[in-house]
Amino acid sequence: MIELARWPRTQALARGTLIRRYKRFLADVELDSGEIVVAHCVNTGAMEGLTRPGIPVWLSAANNPARKLAWTWELAEVDGRTWGVNTALPNKFVMRLLEERRIPWLDHWPDFRPEKKYGEKSRVDFWLTNPSTGCEHFLEVKNCHLLYPDERAYFPDCVSARATEHLHELVKSLAPRARGDVSAEVLFVVQISGALAVRPSDLHDSAFAAAARVAASKGVQFSAIVVDHQPAEIIIRGPVLVDLEPYDCTQHKEWRAGNQNPSQAPGPAFA
Repeated sequence: MIELARWPRTQALARGTLIRRYKRFLADVELDSGEIVVAHCVNTGAMEGLTRPGIPVWLSAANNPARKLAWTWELAEVDGRTWGVNTALPNKFVMRLLEERRIPWLDHWPDFRPEKKYGEKSRVDFWLTNPSTGCEHFLEVKNCHLLYPDERAYFPDCVSARATEHLHELVKSLAPRARGDVSAEVLFVVQISGALAVRPSDLHDSAFAAAARVAASKGVQFSAIVVDHQPAEIIIRGPVLVDLEPYDCTQHKEWRAGNQNPSQAPGPAFA
């Protein structure tokens, strides 16, 4: 897999042990120093398999001393792998990759703007344009941090009506453009190394999975990159296959069952 970028972290992370995650946005962590702190959990999703008490975690210290919570939960170590849990990072990663022209299949777009309003009530994460051709490209970024023992990453890890609506809006953006001067893409940012492919999760959100397959048939492109998180650096790799074909969820149900109770032992181990 091609290495797209390698960036040192701008600040050292503090290591600790997860005590519990609660109220969606909070996590109690015992730092290696013995101090117990409350960290902000940016991830509002299910975080399936990543909230088990006792797992090693890494926190970043807030730059703003006036912030209510002085720490942010950044990484979790599960099954011997380091997972990125900060869902605010994928858009920042993509922003920097676009600025540095490090995504090969997007390097022909010289200009871009984040958070552009479009459609009926949406904002696209990045609006890419090429003034010399008059073409435009709508790029929607999706954070992905659910990896199952089949080495496939799945999105989402819980029902996401908002993500499904984004797909509908992307399809609408293409519908009236007969000349092909507008294109649209969903870019999955997988915050765990080793994923062989990304799939829409029929198990967690069948509506999104169905919408993704319809969107692809209407011309929406799908791509993925992988983030190899280390406490001292960040490595971006890609591209990764996005597999939109339907699949049997029987085994996935077993894996999910093994992940759903964070107080119990983990589900089937990775090979």
